Amino acid sequence: MTSTPTARTTLVDRFLNAVERVGNALPNPASLFAIFALLTLALSALGSWLGWQAKHPATGEIVTPLNLLSKSGVARIIEEMVPAYTSFAPLGVVMVAMLGIGIAESSGLISAVIRMLVLSAPRRALTLVIVLAGVLSNTASDIGYVLLIPLAGVVFSAVGRNPIVGMAAAFAGVSGGFSANLVLGTIDPLLAGLTEEGAHILDPAYRVNPTANYYFMFVSTFLIVLVGTWVTEKIVAPRCGDYKGEQETIERLSDQEKKGIRWSALALVAWLAVVAAGLLPENGVLRGADGGMLSSPLLKGVIATLFVTAATMGVVYGFVTGKFKNDSDIVHGMTGSLKALSGYMVLVFFAAQFVAYFRWSNLGVILAVRGAEVLVAANLGVIPLILLFVVLTALINLVMGSASAKWAIMAPIFVPMFMLLGYSPELSQAVFRVGDSVTNVISPMMSFFALIIAYFQKYDAKAGIGTIVSTMLPYSIAFSIGWVLLLIGWIQLGLPLGPGAGLTYELPKPVSP
Repeated sequence: MTSTPTARTTLVDRFLNAVERVGNALPNPASLFAIFALLTLALSALGSWLGWQAKHPATGEIVTPLNLLSKSGVARIIEEMVPAYTSFAPLGVVMVAMLGIGIAESSGLISAVIRMLVLSAPRRALTLVIVLAGVLSNTASDIGYVLLIPLAGVVFSAVGRNPIVGMAAAFAGVSGGFSANLVLGTIDPLLAGLTEEGAHILDPAYRVNPTANYYFMFVSTFLIVLVGTWVTEKIVAPRCGDYKGEQETIERLSDQEKKGIRWSALALVAWLAVVAAGLLPENGVLRGADGGMLSSPLLKGVIATLFVTAATMGVVYGFVTGKFKNDSDIVHGMTGSLKALSGYMVLVFFAAQFVAYFRWSNLGVILAVRGAEVLVAANLGVIPLILLFVVLTALINLVMGSASAKWAIMAPIFVPMFMLLGYSPELSQAVFRVGDSVTNVISPMMSFFALIIAYFQKYDAKAGIGTIVSTMLPYSIAFSIGWVLLLIGWIQLGLPLGPGAGLTYELPKPVSP
């Protein structure tokens, strides 16, 4: 970096050091959910003893806390511990999605496509392509952090530009644009499952598809790419200045890798042809039971579609390039992807118990009803409500990096609260995703933050937390402003957030006695 420390960056360092201390003082996310689960048990007993209650808006019944420390409550905890875990909505969908992504990643396909995108970009469009590649890399979970960010530094160095600028652009796309994408990624089914669990507190029949925010996130991709490119060229690049170090080179795609990409693209085209043949005819086999496209099993079972597509393209690429020799190599790739989920599976066990206890105890309904009453009395309106929720999520993200961990805690409260105010679970999820993404690039608690520092130190030995934050803060501010304005405009126009996912929600009519 060419800039010298100032009083302003010193204040940033002090603030971030405080945030880091608070974040480091938090227990492991799995332990945190265990604590919340135990706290829910205690609150269920306390609420039952104090006589808390609320009127269920759907049934008209008076809801009181169920004491989970009673004899019947303890019996339910013991008997349903395993079902609560195995039926937890996000668990299965994430595992199936990662099986397909694991094949595509282990074959080398994803790495090759990212390199192709970056290497084939004209120099004038290089920044835009790197930000776009960062956003798209979220389809394959964390590969953008591991592969694209250091690659962007090498690419910028190879063309005579400051490599830190390239890494900042990639980091902005990968992390700041974490929820945006042109296609569905692993985060979509994960959050949708948690949202559905929250919605079930009020409406057990409600379903949230992984495509719940697809339209909004598709458009958001272009916003993030354009804003990220502008910030890079107008703010970050001038501030960083020229790089005086040794110029690097980047390995080009081999002929075999190019051939593999072509054949995997043909496999994708073949799948699209199959989908078109099943959807376009009025009596197509892939249409829903009512003959509609929105009710198609492809949308309802979008994770199966993602698995088959990613797996097929990965298998074709792997065999063409020689990465895969036999079926054992394919299975090894799938196994590796599940090994990476081991920590997630532990976390989900405790998260599932917490969510189940929250639902069984009726605390979710009571908190949602009381919170909604406060918001109705305040008469905030949808725009101030959204702004407050974005700010709250962004601040929590500074000390708790995991999106799934945050939403598992927040969804049981805020999803039913939004529903009681007349807003859909899909909208509350979209608002959360905006707030969760915009401060990723300045959060020391983001799981890859230490790795980003190591990347920066390759080109600037003195780089630290303050360096990263001062570099990335303009992205965070610009993304916050741009994304919130897009969300407000979306709501004002009344546009659906995804296929069959509107902005509003109406509770079922109370059952007459």
